[in-house]
Amino acid sequence: MTDTIAIDVQPVGTSRLANTDFSNLPFGKVFADHMFLADYRDGEWKNFRIVPYGKIPISPATPALHYGQSIFEGMKGFAGVNGDVLLFRPLDNLRRLNISAERMCMPLLPEDIFMEALTALVNLDRQWVPQVAGGSLYIRPFMFSADEYIGIRPSQDFTFMIINCPVGPYYSTPVRVKIETHYTRAVAGGTGFAKAGGNYGGAIYPAKLAQDKGYHQLIWTDGKNHEYIEESGTMNVMFVVDEVLVTPALSDSILAGITRDSVLALARHWGMKVEERKISVAELVNALEQGRVQEAFGAGTAATIAPIELIGHQGKDYPLPPVGERKFSNKVYNELDLIKRGHTADPFHWVVKI
Repeated sequence: MTDTIAIDVQPVGTSRLANTDFSNLPFGKVFADHMFLADYRDGEWKNFRIVPYGKIPISPATPALHYGQSIFEGMKGFAGVNGDVLLFRPLDNLRRLNISAERMCMPLLPEDIFMEALTALVNLDRQWVPQVAGGSLYIRPFMFSADEYIGIRPSQDFTFMIINCPVGPYYSTPVRVKIETHYTRAVAGGTGFAKAGGNYGGAIYPAKLAQDKGYHQLIWTDGKNHEYIEESGTMNVMFVVDEVLVTPALSDSILAGITRDSVLALARHWGMKVEERKISVAELVNALEQGRVQEAFGAGTAATIAPIELIGHQGKDYPLPPVGERKFSNKVYNELDLIKRGHTADPFHWVVKI
């Protein structure tokens, strides 16, 4: 790649690597040494810089704080052979970031800025990519309004940033989920398909209520009648029913997950029957009662493939078959892991080497 932007790099004085326990990496709590920033001012992106990770000054009047004018992405880098860092589908994350930006009245981010910023930052912090089994570098690009204005309008100034976290698994055990039929995550015509900050802030309270009852996450249902399955709190949701992989069809209230798309691509590549369609709560519960749900799992960048242990609905829990006996989700988890780490062929050209 030919450099087309000038990035001012200010290296950290003393790295925190020596004080980091890579055998104990709680998700999202340990941060690499540096971060990337860019400013959108006067209709263009400028002031590209990498600085030591730390606090940032923002105006207390920014609409990002008052009105939720913020979007983000989540992606991962993996330790490859010969010291390479392998990024999984970064351009798909950029495409989705720009879809979110358009919905939230934010400027699009050009591919060259995104990829050169990502490459420069990961190169500088490549020693932060975990070498331990199951470890990865979680990469968080995000954008927010930098206006100093109290009022509802499209903002004019923005900040784009990237920070990195060395992480272990998001879920350390199979997850217990509850079908939510009262609270709503997203509605038709809303922002559910975008990775907008407000989508997640409003989901915390109902998720906490479920966690207080012993569940890890919710399975959200449609906002109109709570009749159809949509997605889980941190991931898309998938089921193997009678040997068929079934997942809710995308809509403007369901996030187009990149891991979701990867799972579907592999399933079709292997000749498995796949159905992307509406799944009613009644249909799912009926299949659970009849023992026809062979597997259920979440698919997302943070969680990767998260096996679902049981599904709760209206006070009754429906346990699923033991995780060790699940053919498809175990196979697809292993195959994705091998592709991401460069240990097997990448037939879809998903991996970008740095």
